[in-house]
Amino acid sequence: MNAFQYRSGQLHCEDISLARLAEECGTPLYVYSRNHVVGQWQSLDRAFRGLGHLVCYAVKANSNLSVLRALAEVGGGFDIVSGGELERVINAGGDPTKCVFAGVGKTTGEIEEALRCGIGCFNVESVPELFRIAAVAEVMERHAPVALRVNPGVDPDTHHYISTGKHESKFGIALKDALAVYRAAARMPWIEIRGVQMHIGSQITKTAPYELAIRKMLPLVEHVRALAPKTLEFFDIGGGLGITYRNEKPPTAAEFAAAVRPLLRNVGLRILLEPGRFIVGNGGVLVTQVQYVKQTPVKRFVIVDAAMNDLIRPALYESYHEILPVRKTRRAAVKADVVGPVCESGDFLAQERRLAAVGEGDLLAVMSAGAYGMTMSSNYNSRGRAAEVLVDGQQCAVVRRREGVEDLVRAEIVS
Repeated sequence: MNAFQYRSGQLHCEDISLARLAEECGTPLYVYSRNHVVGQWQSLDRAFRGLGHLVCYAVKANSNLSVLRALAEVGGGFDIVSGGELERVINAGGDPTKCVFAGVGKTTGEIEEALRCGIGCFNVESVPELFRIAAVAEVMERHAPVALRVNPGVDPDTHHYISTGKHESKFGIALKDALAVYRAAARMPWIEIRGVQMHIGSQITKTAPYELAIRKMLPLVEHVRALAPKTLEFFDIGGGLGITYRNEKPPTAAEFAAAVRPLLRNVGLRILLEPGRFIVGNGGVLVTQVQYVKQTPVKRFVIVDAAMNDLIRPALYESYHEILPVRKTRRAAVKADVVGPVCESGDFLAQERRLAAVGEGDLLAVMSAGAYGMTMSSNYNSRGRAAEVLVDGQQCAVVRRREGVEDLVRAEIVS
C-alpha cells in the first residue's frame, strides 16, 4: 500500500495530515504507517503460503517498540543482532523462540541471556563464535540451537557497504569451509544443529542473486541434513529485499516468492526469511521544517531542522530520498541542496535537487525513511533525537517522545 498520499493538497499518512502531526508533535518528526508495516509483512507471509515458513523481521531496520509489537501481534518472528534488540523484542511482546540471533561479535553475556530466554537459533558467523557458544552452553547445561551463516559468494549488485554475502565480507563462513565447520559442530555435545542460513546483502532489487545463492546452498543443506537428521529444521534464505527510493523496480513479495519457491519446494525444511527494509522502509517519513533559505553566488541551500544525526543515509551511502512539500504548491522548481544545522559539510539530505521553491516555516517530508533512520540516529552536536509517531487509520500515537537536554546528559557524571 502507498501510505503517504496528497489529499486536498496536504500530504497525509493514512488518514492524518503530516502538517497536523508536525503542529502537535514538532519537528524533526518520524511518522510511520502501521498498516503499511503490517501489510508488507503479511504480503510476504501470503506469498509463501503452503510452504512451511516464518518471516523474521530484521529489528535493526526499525526497532521502535510499537513497530515490533505490531509485527508480534500478527505472528512475526524477529532477526536480532544484539542483546539489546532481544530485550526490545521481549518488551514488545515478541516470542524469543521465534528469534534468530545474528551478528559477528556476540558477547558471552549476550549468549547467556539468549539461552536463558530460549532463543530460537544462533546464526553463527565464525568458528571462534561456535566454540564460545558451545562453552557457554556447557556451563549452563543448556543445548544451544545453531545455524551457520554461510557466504555463498554471490554479488547482490548493491552498495558495497551493504553487500554481505561475498567472500571478502566480515560476515559468515565461506561456503567451501561450511561443511567442515558443521561436522565440528555435530561433535559438540551441547550444540544442536537447527538450520542452514545465508544472507547476501541489503537493498537487493533483483531476484537473480537469490536464485543463484540458493542453488549454491542446496547441496550443503543436503549434507547437513545427513549430519543432523533429527534436529535440522530450517533453511534461512536471509533478507535484503529492496524498496523503491527513486526509480528502482524491486520485486513484489509475490514476484520474489514466484522466483525462489520452485527452488525451495522440495527442500523439506521450514523456510525462514529476514526482511527489514522491505517491511518498514516506505512505511515511514521524516518531517522537517525549513529554517532558512540561503542563496550564495553559486548555490542555493535549503536549511532544515533535520540533520545527518537524524538521517545519516545520504551522508553515509549517498542515498537518495525523495523530498516532497507537505503542502502541495505550484511554485516553480529550483535546484538546491537540502542541508541540516550540523557542523559538517557532509550534513545533507539532498544535493543538487530540483524541488518546489520553499521558504521559512514550510514543511518537507523526506520519504522512504522508515528503515535505518531512527535506528542509525545519534546525538551528534548534542542534538536530541526526533520524536516518533505511529499512525493507524484515523488514530495516532507518539511512540517515542522527543529527547530534551536532560536526556542528553542523563548518563553523564561530572567529576
